[in-house]
Amino acid sequence: MSIWIAIAATAVGCYLVKLAGLLVPAGMLERPLVRQLAALLPVALLAALTAQQTFSTGQSLVLDARAAGLAAAAVALLSRAPFLVIVGAAVAVTAGVRALGG
Repeated sequence: MSIWIAIAATAVGCYLVKLAGLLVPAGMLERPLVRQLAALLPVALLAALTAQQTFSTGQSLVLDARAAGLAAAAVALLSRAPFLVIVGAAVAVTAGVRALGG
């Protein structure tokens, strides 16, 4: 039964966050600081998600083939490679490290 309580609490929480967003005055959203934060927030969230998915397994930190793939993607990104080349490099390096037993 506790799972249904969690689902209901999440649904109510999502509704309240949506309602709070609708109640914010339009003038506040036009401030330069708010605009800058809104532009940077998706980048920060994506970086945090990438770090969490790369360096953790359950409750522990790990350094495995995923980290090597991320490093390869970073090198390809810094060399201004196209997006598909970046993804391909990450996949190839990750697969190679796993094949070698990492």
